[in-house]
Amino acid sequence: MSDLVAGLGEGVAAFDPADWDACAGGANPFVSHAFLSALEDSGSAVPRAGWQPVPIAIDGAEGRLAAAMPAYLKSHSQGEYVFDHGWADAWTRAGGDYYPKLQIAVPFSPVPGPRLLSADPLLKRGLIQAAEAVVRQHDLSSAHATFIDPGEVALFEAAGWLIRTDRQFHWTNDGYAGFDDFLGALASRKRKAIRKERAAAVAGLEIVHLTGDAIERCHWDAFWHFYQDTGARKWGRPYLTRRFFDLLGERMADKVLLVLALRGGQPIAGALNLIGADTLYGRYWGAREDVPFLHFELCYYQAIDAAIARGLARVEAGAQGEHKLARGYVATPTFSAHFIPDPGFRRAVAEFLARERDAVAREIEFLGELAPFRKG
Repeated sequence: MSDLVAGLGEGVAAFDPADWDACAGGANPFVSHAFLSALEDSGSAVPRAGWQPVPIAIDGAEGRLAAAMPAYLKSHSQGEYVFDHGWADAWTRAGGDYYPKLQIAVPFSPVPGPRLLSADPLLKRGLIQAAEAVVRQHDLSSAHATFIDPGEVALFEAAGWLIRTDRQFHWTNDGYAGFDDFLGALASRKRKAIRKERAAAVAGLEIVHLTGDAIERCHWDAFWHFYQDTGARKWGRPYLTRRFFDLLGERMADKVLLVLALRGGQPIAGALNLIGADTLYGRYWGAREDVPFLHFELCYYQAIDAAIARGLARVEAGAQGEHKLARGYVATPTFSAHFIPDPGFRRAVAEFLARERDAVAREIEFLGELAPFRKG
C-alpha cells in the first residue's frame, strides 16, 4: 500500500466525468458523476448546508483517476438515515467534538451502493486506509460509510471498522410476466386487498411514466411542489434545491423515471425513481390532493409495473415503511461501516452495535414470517 498516493478533492464536479464514472461503474446511478456533481452544483450538498465535499481519490497511470470515494465533512447528522445522534451526544458529554466527522455516502440518499469506487481490491483497501488517514490527520472523531454495498462489508470489517445493520423493504422480481403474475404469488386475501387499493387509487386519474426528453420543465415544476410539501412535513425544510431537479433532468434524464398522476391533464401527485442496471430506486414522492392509496399506487405498485416491464431484478423503495410489507416488499438488511479511533468510544459503540445487530436480525426474521406470499 505504501506506493499508493491518495488525496482529497474539492468536489466531485472537479473530476473528469468519464474518469469518475470509469471508477464508479454504471450499475448504480447515485454514485455517478452526474448525480453527485448535481448535488454540489445545485447548492444542495455544499458547506453552507453542512456537507463539505472532500472526495478521496487515488491516481493511477499518467495521473488519471484510478479509485474514488464520495466523502464529506459533516457538521451535523442530518440527511444520512443512519442515526448517530446518541453517539454524538455521548462524545460531547465526554468532552470531545463529534463534528466535523467524515461521511462516506451519497447525500440525502438511503440507497445501498458502492462506496469504494474501483474494481481493484487493492485500491479499495487503499481508499479505506486513506479515509482512516483523513480522520487521524485532521483529528476527527470518526468516519462513517453508510449504505455500503453488501459486497464491501468484508473489506471494511477486515480493516477493523465496526459494522452496523439496519433493514429496508425491497421487492424482488421472481421472473414475473406482469403485475397479475406477481399477484398470483400472494395469498388470496392480500391479492384482493391490493386489487381493491389500486382501483380506488386511480379512479378518475391518468397515470403516466415519463423518462428522458419526455420530462419537461413543467413536470419538474409540478414535482418540485410535491417534493417541497413532503420535505417540509418530514424534515422541516427540503434538503434539495429546485436547481437540483433541473440538473438531474439535464445530466441524466435517461436514468429518471417520473411517475405522475393526472386529473384533467394536470399533475396532482408524483413519484421520482432512478433507473439502475438491475434495480429501480424509488426516492421522492408528493401530492397536492389527499387521495386514498395513491401513495401506494405511485411509489410501490407502479414501480413494480415498471421494473417488470424493464426486466429489472429489484425495486428499492427507500428507508422505513413497514406498510411496504403487505405490498410485496420484504425486509432486507442494509449495512454501514464506522471507524472510531478512540479505544474507549469504539468499545462502547461496538457493544451497542452487537446488541442492535441481534435485534435487527430478529426483526427481519419476524417480518419475513409476515410476508404476504403464499405458503408452501
